[in-house]
Amino acid sequence: MHVSRSTVRVALASALGLSLATAAQAQATARRPDPPATLTKEQLAAKEIYKQLVEINTTAEHGSTTKAAEAMAARFRAAGFPEKDIFLGGAAPTKGNIVVRYHGKGERKPLLLLAHLDVVEAKREDWNRDPFQFGEEDGFFYGRGSADDKPMASIFVASLIRMKAEGYVPDRDIILALTADEEGGPDNGVQWLIKNHMQLITAEYALNEGGGGSYKNWKPLLHAVQATEKVPVNYALKVTNKGGHSSVPVRDNAIYHLAVGLAKLADYTFPVQLNDVTKVFFERTAAIETPEMGAAMRALVKNPADAQAAATISKQPRYSSMLRTTCVATRLFGGHADNALPQLATANVNCRIVPNVPPEQIRQELLRIMGDTAITIAPTPALPPSAPSPLTAELMDPVEQLTKQMWPGTPVIPQMSTGATDGRFLREVGIPTYGVSGLFGDMDDNRAHGRDERTLVKSFFEGHEFLWKLVKSLTSRKPIS
Repeated sequence: MHVSRSTVRVALASALGLSLATAAQAQATARRPDPPATLTKEQLAAKEIYKQLVEINTTAEHGSTTKAAEAMAARFRAAGFPEKDIFLGGAAPTKGNIVVRYHGKGERKPLLLLAHLDVVEAKREDWNRDPFQFGEEDGFFYGRGSADDKPMASIFVASLIRMKAEGYVPDRDIILALTADEEGGPDNGVQWLIKNHMQLITAEYALNEGGGGSYKNWKPLLHAVQATEKVPVNYALKVTNKGGHSSVPVRDNAIYHLAVGLAKLADYTFPVQLNDVTKVFFERTAAIETPEMGAAMRALVKNPADAQAAATISKQPRYSSMLRTTCVATRLFGGHADNALPQLATANVNCRIVPNVPPEQIRQELLRIMGDTAITIAPTPALPPSAPSPLTAELMDPVEQLTKQMWPGTPVIPQMSTGATDGRFLREVGIPTYGVSGLFGDMDDNRAHGRDERTLVKSFFEGHEFLWKLVKSLTSRKPIS
């Protein structure tokens, strides 16, 4: 998933208002969870798949998700999956996707398991190790994609192969989709599948990345379930002018127009817009926050118009972003010569819009905020509505039960991602999607998309167990054991 939208761990780390210095000091004296002393055959199988995926370069510029999709297809064939249940295809030769169907009794609509195969670029000179060599050291697995999103991809693959070996018959079909270009690029796999092969992925709901657990001082703090996300939209701002010689300045200056408008945007705060997911997030997070912040959260849930409560919560940037739409200038350009008045000034404003607010509405709001008719903003395409996924008991009950079993005392907290995953494309076509993984990480050590990306060994195997049990629970109606 895009780091621009921020991963769950970073979101929760900053959201909880922790001092990084304090957290680092506490971490120095805390004991990191040890990896398993021995591995079961199921754990070894999952690790082998994980290693294979990490060592296949699936970056957009130099890699190929097709190679990874074909490697997983070979594993499914070897496990006895018929060719008719394995689909390979994509919008470009290096942008392959794989969809595998595991047949059940057909008593309910299918469950979709979604993970992306692509990763962001990684330069060897930036890392302390080869980013495309799977490494294990000091209780961590290393490699590009070792956190985002190849753990879930490998766990899902291993789980379906294990089900086949054990003769498990689910009460519904299980669909696995491993896709391309989630991290950006023109060949997004989920969008391509929706447009060209919707019948392959139609499901009652989906499990995806975007959620997970957070450690504080190496103790589980909370387990997040992503049920909705903001929508990223870029707005192109432009001011044109006839220009002239810089020796004869005039007030009608393209750069000045744009600068004043952007300054007004910097001072503007969008109104609070809570939804069913963020209400539950703040309600439950209040219990593990400071007394002042917790009280403000409870007050705002009770009355979203409570300006004092909103102001208190907004002191924390991550919380503030979860309250409302945000817009920020990310690129700026102006002028054509050092001795000429600017004929053109442009800026990009990146907005993260709360679900189901039309981009055109935000465009009009930006124009109103800036209040300068010299500034134009190009229209953006209309987006389909992306309703928050309902927090149904069918999903949340087993998540709560498993979390209680595996990490006693750890609250499950639904959340709205301030960034974006492929889940929004599924929600747009009526497939509720939930980011839930059972993969825990240190909230102050986010390395996804960064140098020496890594995942805690213990967390990988706990996520493996969690997702195996969760998928079994969602496809059998039997009590979790």
